[in-house]
Amino acid sequence: MSKWALVTGATSGIGESFTRLLARDGYSIVLVARDENRLLERAFALREKFGIETRVVRADLSTKEGLSEVENILHEMKIDVLINNAGYGLNKSFSQSDIADEQQVLDVLVTAPMRLCHIAVPQMKARNSGIIINVSSVAGFIAGGAYSAMKSYVTVLSESLHTELRGTDVKVMALCPGFTRTEFHQRAHMKMTGLPSFMWLDAEQLVRDGWADAQSGKAVSVPGWQYRVLLGVISILPRSVVRRVGMTMRKKQR
Repeated sequence: MSKWALVTGATSGIGESFTRLLARDGYSIVLVARDENRLLERAFALREKFGIETRVVRADLSTKEGLSEVENILHEMKIDVLINNAGYGLNKSFSQSDIADEQQVLDVLVTAPMRLCHIAVPQMKARNSGIIINVSSVAGFIAGGAYSAMKSYVTVLSESLHTELRGTDVKVMALCPGFTRTEFHQRAHMKMTGLPSFMWLDAEQLVRDGWADAQSGKAVSVPGWQYRVLLGVISILPRSVVRRVGMTMRKKQR
């Protein structure tokens, strides 16, 4: 019987890396994203290379219809691994952005993983098996605008579920990467030329590290020594300094 993993944002970046890692480990994959052509291409490549089954779900998680479609998949299928990865950012400060745009980001980054976890957790708990990885961000530990606030929710929810499920074989983890070489910043039209090269993470490596951390039962995974050092420094700085640093970094991206 096939083991199934569902990955949102499955056609590029961290999500796409997760689909290949899981397929290599023998999981069949439900790929969720908005671009149907890329979904079909990725699904075909996975089947050809790894000999697994795939299922393609074209869905916009910022819409009720799109989210409901993915929720229905979770109700219908036995999903062994859930990777809540879909996400994007806005290249405007909260005071200058359009409220409709902010709501869409909130729906994708917060509402979607919350609702999908709410379905998957009881199912996995009843089977006493399963892994959920919610892709958050180191931004959730600083005050870098609404994006930071949304990622903070994802991290804290994951930590809470990890504690709630202690004593079971269900594992929930927040994966909190820093700047990663994906399409994320390009899509948001963010200027990243000033970021030192050593601050960039490789998606393949962070996914391997994150998967190993999830399997070992960690609640939070922070890939990259540079970001673990950064969080260590943040933990001892006055919160007023952390707020200023967070907003300064946010401004430099615009």
